[in-house]
Amino acid sequence: MSLDQRVFAWRGHYPNTKPNPCAESGRLAGLRLGVKDLFHIAGLPTAAGNPDWLASHPIPEQTSPVVTQLLNAGTELVGKTQTDELAYSLNGLNIHYGAPINPACPERLPGGSSSGSAVAVAAGDIDIGLGTDTGGSIRVPASYNGLFGIRTSHGLISSEQMVPLAPLFDTVGWLTRDAETLAQVGEVLLPAELAPRFPHRSLRAALLLPLQNGVLWSPEHQTWLKQQTLLPAVKPILLNSDWLTRASQCFRTLQGRAIWQTHGEWITANQPTFAPDIHARFQWCATLTDADQTAAETERASLQADIEGWFTDVDLILLPTTPGPAPLLGADSQWMDSYRSQLMGLTAPAGLAGLPQVHLPVLGDEQGAPYGVSLLGRRGDDKALLQLALDLSGASS
Repeated sequence: MSLDQRVFAWRGHYPNTKPNPCAESGRLAGLRLGVKDLFHIAGLPTAAGNPDWLASHPIPEQTSPVVTQLLNAGTELVGKTQTDELAYSLNGLNIHYGAPINPACPERLPGGSSSGSAVAVAAGDIDIGLGTDTGGSIRVPASYNGLFGIRTSHGLISSEQMVPLAPLFDTVGWLTRDAETLAQVGEVLLPAELAPRFPHRSLRAALLLPLQNGVLWSPEHQTWLKQQTLLPAVKPILLNSDWLTRASQCFRTLQGRAIWQTHGEWITANQPTFAPDIHARFQWCATLTDADQTAAETERASLQADIEGWFTDVDLILLPTTPGPAPLLGADSQWMDSYRSQLMGLTAPAGLAGLPQVHLPVLGDEQGAPYGVSLLGRRGDDKALLQLALDLSGASS
């Protein structure tokens, strides 16, 4: 299988694009767009990363309104990008179509499930990688590939004409190589009434810190924090040692329940072929009960109250996007299971509370493998976070 097929589910001229007299002067004119193969585009198949899904679903007759907005703003559609199967992974590997190669560090995972979009942006094949984020599928590949990325507030951008994973948590997001383009896309897709900046002249930020058992912030993270003149007021938020574990488990249960309610009937009827790890997750989803859901909903309410409390007297929260650089390809499966739980502890807060989160690609390890920092805002702070990312990018350049 060619490298191009690993990244793009379809690539070429889109014949259904109607002449747009405003395209040349549009806000995103001249920028190349890749669309995760969950978004429907009329006349093109949607495979959702799985041949059995492709074979059992008709070619869409309607286009996602998000894609339409981007095309109307002047973008050039380069292709549809590959995704993990039904977007149910954070690794970026696909047994059917191959694994996209991480351009920043080919020996490491590309990150999923928006892996095709991320790799295409990082490789310079496209300028905007449209994707989705349920449990970290924008934020994780952004971190692993050294990109800017945003997971938007839940429900803020339309998810119509899109294959869902878990509608309870699904959001639209995008990846770019620079903060300016990230913000420009936000001007097109985000509601005009959202505040473009935080209201305070001096930003008030909080820093997530665990009380014990593990280091949440690496030495590289701490060095970066000391250099940020735009974030002088940083207060610590001390987490009990098991809080991130609770958040990960709660999110996983509610996500799994929503996934089976969404796809269980199709999986049962079609018995599709999945990668072993993804197949095991779907099997686990099928075992979840009403009682499991009720208990997780109660836990979510408690966690949401904690998260709301984080924002007392602060504008935003700073946290690592991922525990560090992307894991190496071929990492031990038991280690990966433990890593995934740790990773989802970091990605779960935004999902549980429906909050926007922006990744900044500001760090790298000794081998140059990228990772970074996230800005977590209140619901509806999407534009303010994008502007802050742009300000921070300018300040550090």
